[in-house]
Amino acid sequence: MKKTFCELFAGVGGFRLGLEASGWECVLSNQYEPSTKKQHASDVYTARFGEEGHTNCDITKLDVNDIPDHTMLVGGFPCQDYSVAKPLPYSEGIQGKKGVLWWEIYKILEAKRPPFVLLENVNRLISSPTHARGRDFAIILSCFEWLGYAVEWRVVNAADYGFPQRRKRVFILAYQATAATVINHTTMVNGMLAKAFPAGVGQAWPSYYVGTTYPKADDTGKGTDIAEYIHLVSEAWEKMAHRTSPFKDAGAFYKGMMFTGKTTSQYVGHKQVLRDVIQNMEDVDDSFFLDTVKVCEKSFDRWFYLKNAKNEPRQHVNGHTYTYNEGPVAFPDDLDKPSRTIITSEGGTAPSRCKHVVSDPEWGLYRRLTPIELERLNGFPDDWTNVPGVSDTKRAFLMGNALVTGVVERIGKTISQVGEDYVVPTAVNL
Repeated sequence: MKKTFCELFAGVGGFRLGLEASGWECVLSNQYEPSTKKQHASDVYTARFGEEGHTNCDITKLDVNDIPDHTMLVGGFPCQDYSVAKPLPYSEGIQGKKGVLWWEIYKILEAKRPPFVLLENVNRLISSPTHARGRDFAIILSCFEWLGYAVEWRVVNAADYGFPQRRKRVFILAYQATAATVINHTTMVNGMLAKAFPAGVGQAWPSYYVGTTYPKADDTGKGTDIAEYIHLVSEAWEKMAHRTSPFKDAGAFYKGMMFTGKTTSQYVGHKQVLRDVIQNMEDVDDSFFLDTVKVCEKSFDRWFYLKNAKNEPRQHVNGHTYTYNEGPVAFPDDLDKPSRTIITSEGGTAPSRCKHVVSDPEWGLYRRLTPIELERLNGFPDDWTNVPGVSDTKRAFLMGNALVTGVVERIGKTISQVGEDYVVPTAVNL
């Protein structure tokens, strides 16, 4: 089996680092940020991997005919609005500016039919939107089903598998089904993602998926098309209005049969903590310290207030008075535990409840995390994002958008091992 992949929504190359470490080769990458003229993530990507095979264009303008054949399509795709308004062609059938991005993935899958697909997203994907829990994920599964893929998913907390950050994300692994493909309740303990992330799984009773209750196009091409099909799935899900998502943090789905359950990590090995990524005192610039003369006492008090618990009266803009409650955040962060999740607002000197603050182990001074420490928390080499034109604040933003590369490496190795026995369907030309 050829171990080649195409990387969409590439960011600064987290997927590529993890997959190349597990023996895979990138044949094309695409990264484009529509909300800004400066393409910082793409600049970092090309600085580290070179410009060959990389595209910095709106994915809607990426011609599928220019995409080389590949064994696996990967990407950390943005959060979506999947609500289907009406059965128009799939390029127009989803509401919301971001909704079109899923259809761009679908368009490539439809044209290239790679044997494997590996996607990453925030874990709330499996329970959104709030008024019809699980609908968005149901649409994604329906799309994969339409194209003949079996699907496994797993919500992975990186810290549960030895990494120094409590970063929880859902990973979706789809593979073209063959005559030998079987999905059942044991898939969650012996499937590909289960091999990458050993875990105990609670009861996983099968349930028939709503999407299969509607007719699909037959072999002659007559009947419901994909846009109509997905519209019907979405419409049915809206009517059911789930208060809780039926999709748990692990699952498998194929030919209408879904198995899903909750997992408990069974990882055995060294577990890294925040202390393991901390730089030496002499390597940290003064601007990161809260206790320096550059930071006034009023600013430090603001940090303390934001991190502390709150139970206080507040007034809404309309004049309504209410009691605001909020629990405390560790201040400073515990060096002997995995860190909290890095978010995109991590950078900058302004006091914040969400930014990490550590007490330097050498001097006991309070300070923010440096870009290098944030890179280490995601498994990137030191100074990976240190390229001309990218500020420290932007470097922190990029790490807030990135993933833990070691998690992807574990999946890449597992697919490589399983893939040696994987028979590529004859319909796929690699």
